[in-house]
Amino acid sequence: MEDSSKLNSIDLSSADITTSLSLLKQLDACMDSGFFYVTNHGISEEFMDQVFTQSKNFFDLPLEEKMKLLRNEKHRGYTPALDELLDPANQIHGDHKEGFYIGIELPEDDPQAQRPFYGTNLWPDSDILPGWRQTMERYHQQALEVVKKTARLIALALDLDANFFEQPEMLGNPIAILRLLHYEGQASDPAKGIYGAGAHSDYGLITLLATDSVSGLQICKDKDAKPQVWEYVEPLKGAFVVNLGDMLERWSNGVFRSTLHRVLLGNGEDRYSIPYFVLPGHDCVVECLPTCQSEQNPPKFPPIRCETYLLQKYQNTHADLSTYNRS
Repeated sequence: MEDSSKLNSIDLSSADITTSLSLLKQLDACMDSGFFYVTNHGISEEFMDQVFTQSKNFFDLPLEEKMKLLRNEKHRGYTPALDELLDPANQIHGDHKEGFYIGIELPEDDPQAQRPFYGTNLWPDSDILPGWRQTMERYHQQALEVVKKTARLIALALDLDANFFEQPEMLGNPIAILRLLHYEGQASDPAKGIYGAGAHSDYGLITLLATDSVSGLQICKDKDAKPQVWEYVEPLKGAFVVNLGDMLERWSNGVFRSTLHRVLLGNGEDRYSIPYFVLPGHDCVVECLPTCQSEQNPPKFPPIRCETYLLQKYQNTHADLSTYNRS
């Protein structure tokens, strides 16, 4: 029931576009599992080690220090353990993980800063965590470039212009959310409703996932199977795991898959991961691509504005902020 899944690996430095596209399409990376690795992506292992070290430094702080940066209504800042409930049908409590959200930084006087998921970030005091903000801002920028390279291949795989997703209303002005995660050693037990992260599919266009060497991520290629079959996605040193989100499934009319996944942990294991969620801009209307519909295959999903869709998803999965005592 819990085997390891063999994912395709895409070399982002390769000039052989034909091979990359066949790995995405013919070998079912996007159509079967919705998950694949990307290698030679341009971010050094030394810098990734630095990002993970800084992430751990934050989570090692006392809880009272972390709670000073409790997430705000813009979804920036710290999320305590059990804050997020991804699979209420099967979980008795929220996820056994803590996190920290970092979005695109905009000054308060920028007109766009008033929009959901835009604005100023919450940052730890530089006296407590020197260099932390600079490291995370640099990673945020570099990760977006990796996503854009990946999106060009996905566009070509969908018979679109390579730059389709780089239009101003899409990745030209995206909603891009970096999330640091720490799974804090609570052993998972699905029979008792205890999960590191409950089963879910990602909301957006593309998720770029960096992980440490601790296994835990599982995917279910057929969510309707009885029983569901879960397979581990093993960490691959120097590679990112890419998974496709619900928005790309809508855009592609179900041609590309947004796959159910979860995190299970063994007893006493701490795990650190860093997903980077990228979506089109607030006003982008996600509707069936012309290359993905026909008379025999009409659009399956109604058009929807990105902002409307994302706000509803976050509201459904996070604890109400009023449940926290901010005094």
